Amino acid sequence: MRRTLTLFLFSLTAMTSIQSAADKIVIAHRGASGYLPEHTLEAKAMAYGMGAHYIEQDVVMTKDDHLIVLHDITLDRTTDVDEQYPDRAREDGRYYAIDFTLEEIKGLNASEGFRLENGEKIQGYANRFPMGLSSFRVPTLEEEIQLIQGMNKSTGNNIGIYPEIKQPEFHRNEGKDISTAVVNMLKQYGYSTKEDKVFLQTFSFAELEIIKNDILPMAGININLIQLIGGESSYPWMFEAEGMHTLAEFADGIGPEKGLVISRSSTRGNLDITPLVERAHAAGLQVHPYTYRLDPGQVPAYAEDFEDLLRLHYFEADVDGLFTDFPDRAVQFLQLNQ
Repeated sequence: MRRTLTLFLFSLTAMTSIQSAADKIVIAHRGASGYLPEHTLEAKAMAYGMGAHYIEQDVVMTKDDHLIVLHDITLDRTTDVDEQYPDRAREDGRYYAIDFTLEEIKGLNASEGFRLENGEKIQGYANRFPMGLSSFRVPTLEEEIQLIQGMNKSTGNNIGIYPEIKQPEFHRNEGKDISTAVVNMLKQYGYSTKEDKVFLQTFSFAELEIIKNDILPMAGININLIQLIGGESSYPWMFEAEGMHTLAEFADGIGPEKGLVISRSSTRGNLDITPLVERAHAAGLQVHPYTYRLDPGQVPAYAEDFEDLLRLHYFEADVDGLFTDFPDRAVQFLQLNQ
């Protein structure tokens, strides 16, 4: 009863919001990664079934130039690469995807993310899908696009994709032009205009400029671009009103860390909404912050619970969409507030 009353109050709040719930979007962060290992096809299929509007793909490149969906440029946080190839680490002890062929990566077992403590693998989020159970693999970008487009065909829906080019400077230093490869893949599968359900994102403004000015024109397409922002120190000029207008010449939106939207110093009695969203909207940019999780310790103290966190960001801060590991909860929240 208490939860029903709370959600009802959320609905009343949403009715007075600047932008209605029907206009907001849910982006499945690495798929339904709160329930199944991140970036596996299983996690993407689950996110699709949960009603996410977009599904994210982090993209890195293999030694033989295949595009795979993997959050890190290394394999050792989410696979058993150290067990299968103990002698293939670089001097820093890490196993880089770019040093392995697609065939080798396809033979690895993927799992929930973990860290090493005294040589033991400790699962990052203890309440998520247990390590060592079932069987998961690292997918290619093409496999994932085919999966989502295939489900769009079979269901009649039009769920979008939201790929990120991971560490483009690293790839360029290794002799790989990952951005051109990703753009060509998107074009191959029909993503060619801003009306198509795709956002292409990167943390690198230098790469964003290259994509906008060179790669997209060369491919003959013009898709939505997103500048990811991890902190104020990364590109300080972007946080100013004039900087946002400059950024709007290259991007269609921003993807800030959620603490840049509502300050982490906020309390329930003193919510500090930064001017970031207002300035972005004034420049014509969409705002899709990350990452919203309901695991223990992941809901900021200024929010009563996960749904309250969503309310504050969707309606008080007026973001256009958000990345979440739990897309079902965000979808349900928006449905209750329409």
